[in-house]
Amino acid sequence: MPRPKFDYSLHYAQLDLRQHPELYRVGVGEQGVLLVQPYKGELLPYWKFATPEKAAQSSEKIYAMFLEYLQNGDFVGADMARKFLQMGYTRARRYANHKGGKKYDGPVPDDKKGQSGAHGRAELPRQPEDPVKAEAARIFKAKWAEAEAHADYAAQKKAWKERQG
Repeated sequence: MPRPKFDYSLHYAQLDLRQHPELYRVGVGEQGVLLVQPYKGELLPYWKFATPEKAAQSSEKIYAMFLEYLQNGDFVGADMARKFLQMGYTRARRYANHKGGKKYDGPVPDDKKGQSGAHGRAELPRQPEDPVKAEAARIFKAKWAEAEAHADYAAQKKAWKERQG
């Protein structure tokens, strides 16, 4: 049975998923990372990847929040923190490969706004790697891997998926 996908039809701006965690779907990768409240509001202020120093501070803070969410049995918060760590890696890598961070040619189609992916657009040519952004990406990738490998997170994720069907 396929697992439930992230539900983009919900009105996340008006929805508090701490109060309604049953509506949360893990989805794939970073799906929903900039939608799910109150976690977006709690995590986004700490999400920085412009330099290795900012990436180190940011990833440490977000990982500490990840651990706090786990300790409180708040799987949705922990998964959102994990997504922010993943997004730190992917965005820093994008900027390492594409000056200015623009990866795809042309605008995002209106019906795909808020979703990740090329959506039929061509990828722009990669530029010489920016070593500063590459190091920031490495820092986030290490913390993301640490979160993914955390035994309590793995157990909570497995239980969550079993409950979701």
